[in-house]
Amino acid sequence: ISGCSIRVMTKGFEESLSLFKDKISDCIKSNKSISITTHNDCDGLTSGSIITKALIREGAKCTIRTSKEFSKNVVQSFKTDSRDFHIITDLGGGFGNELNQTIGDNWIILDHHQISDEEKENENIINSWKYGIDGGSEICAGGMAYFAAMALNEKNSDLSEIAVVSALGDRQDQGENKSFTGKNFEIANTAKELGLVEIDLDLLLVGRETRPLAEALAFTSQPFIEGLTWNKEACFSLLKSSGIELKEEGRWRVPSELNDDEKKIVIETIANFSSEKNTSELKSELIGYTYTFPREDKRSFLRDGREYSTMLNSCGRISRSGVGMAICMGDRNKILTEGEKILTDYRKMIKEYMNVLSNERWRISESENCVMVNGEDIVPETMTGSISSLIAGSPKNAGKVIILRTRAEENTIKFSSRKSFGCKSSINLSDLMKNGAEKFDGIGGGHDSAAGAKITKDKLDEFLKYLDVNVVNVSSTSNSE
Repeated sequence: ISGCSIRVMTKGFEESLSLFKDKISDCIKSNKSISITTHNDCDGLTSGSIITKALIREGAKCTIRTSKEFSKNVVQSFKTDSRDFHIITDLGGGFGNELNQTIGDNWIILDHHQISDEEKENENIINSWKYGIDGGSEICAGGMAYFAAMALNEKNSDLSEIAVVSALGDRQDQGENKSFTGKNFEIANTAKELGLVEIDLDLLLVGRETRPLAEALAFTSQPFIEGLTWNKEACFSLLKSSGIELKEEGRWRVPSELNDDEKKIVIETIANFSSEKNTSELKSELIGYTYTFPREDKRSFLRDGREYSTMLNSCGRISRSGVGMAICMGDRNKILTEGEKILTDYRKMIKEYMNVLSNERWRISESENCVMVNGEDIVPETMTGSISSLIAGSPKNAGKVIILRTRAEENTIKFSSRKSFGCKSSINLSDLMKNGAEKFDGIGGGHDSAAGAKITKDKLDEFLKYLDVNVVNVSSTSNSE
């Protein structure tokens, strides 16, 4: 993109944020009530919390609710809602016209999912793609909400900390060594300058600051290492044989306490165990930038950005969104204990689903460049994204597209697709899911490398044929429409 185009796009973003500020100021002056509707994953909970916190600081009357998807029913519910103005975060792509027809001009969407050119013309839609910002890797809904909050008041710069969590939750740490790029880099730098986050190169084990080393390795599922992930005993034996001191003065050591030499030994030990990957590949997945929040208590699961984001995802996935949003908005009392319990329960559930999927081999069919997984009657609809991401993180699936399906409510089937590490396919999963679902009267969309769809059960065979033609039997380097 030329310098001139970038300036025009940046100007467009600033104008949209100025429009947002004007609309909110008008609501506050005329004592109008505002509702925020957001998605129930980490990015949804963080973006909704950022906007809600910013509105409360301005003295606005507002309420927030979460939804697992956006639909005609949600749009219709706005019509009978007693609130005067509606903000939608991390949801709503494709519903611009319906929102205009149903509630006129009384709404704004803050989002980062790919949208049509027609939607880009709608001034109430503040979407990263309108301004030439890649919503798949450079900014998420939490980032969009952060800039909207900053447009309301520059004192909201402290909310950059929560926007960092949202980018990690949406796996946008896609730069070199798991760094951020684009607007995410800008937001993380603001948080760093304010002393809210410390950014270092380190071992990317789960619970870096809280879990004994063997446990941290066992809980690490990105990458998913066959034989080690969720196998505490195997991890303990492996690390013990490496010669690393696992205890210090009677206390188990956590990953952040290892020195550089010990970290190298850990990586080499894991690489020797996992024959599926060479050391350099494993190193690129196990070492990267970490995001530590120094204001959180030591040994708290909120101290590590990725752990924080997993906790928020788990709250949304098991219908406890309120707990996640309370933590984002600063509650640190009993609610923290609840958040920790939710995280533990969530990991237990995921382990069970993954065990069933790996034991019942008939559920998985593989081609040269695609893994199709049938999670019906096993994986709940709210967990499809988490499970497809885990399958995509397994070294044996490197380079492939993962497509998981499961039964959803009202006789529908939910699909979740992911590109795994090293996937070179030029297929745009957002287009694939959106176009495919619409062919069969369903809904779909997302990003180039992570997207979902929902269709009615009677269209399943046709949709599977469509996937067969457009993914399963497409060679990994060819283009796809």
